[in-house]
Amino acid sequence: MTRQPRIVSIGGGTGLSTLLRGLKTHAVQLAAIVAVTDDGGSSGRLREELGVLPPGDIRNCMLALSEDEALMSRLFRHRFSSSPDGGLHDHSFGNLFLTAMAEVTGDFAEAVRLTSEVLAIKGTIYPATTSDVILRAQFDDGQWVEGETRITEDLRRVTRLEMSPSDARALPDALDAIAAADIITIGPGSLYTSLIANLLPPDIVPAIRTSGALGIYIQNIMTQPAETACMSMSEHVSAFIDHCDGLVFTTALVNTRTPSEMLLRKYGETGSHAVEIDHRRVTALGVTMAERDLLSEDETIRHDPDRLARAILELWEDSQS
Repeated sequence: MTRQPRIVSIGGGTGLSTLLRGLKTHAVQLAAIVAVTDDGGSSGRLREELGVLPPGDIRNCMLALSEDEALMSRLFRHRFSSSPDGGLHDHSFGNLFLTAMAEVTGDFAEAVRLTSEVLAIKGTIYPATTSDVILRAQFDDGQWVEGETRITEDLRRVTRLEMSPSDARALPDALDAIAAADIITIGPGSLYTSLIANLLPPDIVPAIRTSGALGIYIQNIMTQPAETACMSMSEHVSAFIDHCDGLVFTTALVNTRTPSEMLLRKYGETGSHAVEIDHRRVTALGVTMAERDLLSEDETIRHDPDRLARAILELWEDSQS
């Protein structure tokens, strides 16, 4: 290749962090667009008490892209331990640092930029929006539930996801990054609360459609007990189509290696099962599937960061020939 591609990765949670950890060793120009709808744990408490956007997923992405894997990274991961009713209990130092920076600057996006400089990250991180947004989900019985935590804990099937306020805009810099991208990825991660949530600002999907970038959807290996229980791959893709008024990501990256029986049993006990890859239905939806061995070699069922990064770059190389 004459140059490394410009990559924009969209998502949240551990899935996006895993991907970024692999991409940072390959891609010279890397940007992440991160969901800001978390209302649980340390992030949720800071959001409720101080009115700040939830910093947790952004902090995790910063650590994944950090060049300093020693002291600063350990410091930002540190969680305070005190009595359960103590004000600092289970708060992450990184969350508190981002919150303080946001209060000092009066601008959450600027706080993310300055904190990224402190950690010397390789890449740029953008919150999906700087508006204080809340997720609302409609379930298969017609009832609506508000709040990411309540949505992820509910065992009913999600049929519709919305964001309130519905007109919250994406950052102009994030839209510029999308416009300049060679590759735009989404996933792996929680289908509704980490992935589709990022596509709800009304200017995000049109920007992706007009970018000309290679769009890659990374299929989760396992279902989530509540959010995607029993959903096949074609149902994952259909959820994107329903929420984006059509197909946006036409290439899907799929793991081919089956996890060990021991791990599958372990996950099955929590209600998590391997996503059924129903090839014919996925293809009928207009998606081209790229199948690779992407499984990590550790005692969890997850994508391997380096294998995932190399597969994405191979797809881009193939698209250029």
